[in-house]
Amino acid sequence: MNEIITALIIVGVIFLAIIGIILFIALASYFNLWLRASFAGVRINPFSLLFMSLRKINPPQIVDALIMSTQSGISGITRSKLEAHMLAGGNINTVVRALIVAHRANIDLDWDTASAIDLAGRNVLEAVRTSVDPKVIDCPDPAHFGRTTLDGVARNGIQLKAKARVTVRTNISQLVGGATEDTVIARVGEGIVSAIGSCQTHYDVLSNPSLIAKAVLDKGLDSQTAYEIVSIDIADIDVGDNIGARLQADQAEADKRIARAKAEERRARAVAAEQEMRALTVENQAKVVLAEAQIPLAMAAAYRNGSLRANPK
Repeated sequence: MNEIITALIIVGVIFLAIIGIILFIALASYFNLWLRASFAGVRINPFSLLFMSLRKINPPQIVDALIMSTQSGISGITRSKLEAHMLAGGNINTVVRALIVAHRANIDLDWDTASAIDLAGRNVLEAVRTSVDPKVIDCPDPAHFGRTTLDGVARNGIQLKAKARVTVRTNISQLVGGATEDTVIARVGEGIVSAIGSCQTHYDVLSNPSLIAKAVLDKGLDSQTAYEIVSIDIADIDVGDNIGARLQADQAEADKRIARAKAEERRARAVAAEQEMRALTVENQAKVVLAEAQIPLAMAAAYRNGSLRANPK
């Protein structure tokens, strides 16, 4: 009996030793990572690193994100939040870096908002950088719209070709669900064309291009977009064609064609009426010939009836 107990104890000790060796080897592979986190002020259990690997999570990325947030003085970023965001398909490195930039620039951005922006497919780090350092957008953008100028026509019919540069910064609160950069470009282009069209003459625009920029800014074109328009600058404006004169010439040509068509219609009617009158004349002449042919017959019948006698001399 004692031999059986001794054997069981030996087997148990061997089993525990094997388990211990496996755990030691597993933990030893994360020792450097745990040591680096400890020296950086991040408190994390070595077993947590092991369990991360079992959940298909990259422990170095989690540790690096925790170190960056801790060293930057950002609170509220926990290991569980980082793991949940990574499992959801997010980029924790980008989110943490964006929070660091926002923290340095005193921009109100929390973990929930930044992670939601990242999961929505937006580059949250680029958005924060644009909020700190506004970017300039060419309007129109030839790469997207295939045009190099915005063409508007003043009320006197002169075409103006304008180029604008729009300075925008990111509106963090509207980044999720807000319209994109293309919408801003389209709205600004529409506003510039409308502003040119509201001017009495093209001289008003050429003498004071800022009228266009002011008119466009007053419309609040950045509403419900992911950007806030800082300024609109008219980079270049050129005089194009005389659209009014061209339209008048085209209208005159169209009127001339209509007049020709109406004259041709009247001529055709006159020719048709003439042909009808000629046919009617021929018909009446035929009737006269028939009537003249009846005269001898009538005279002969009158002679036979005695109704007509010769007048003796």
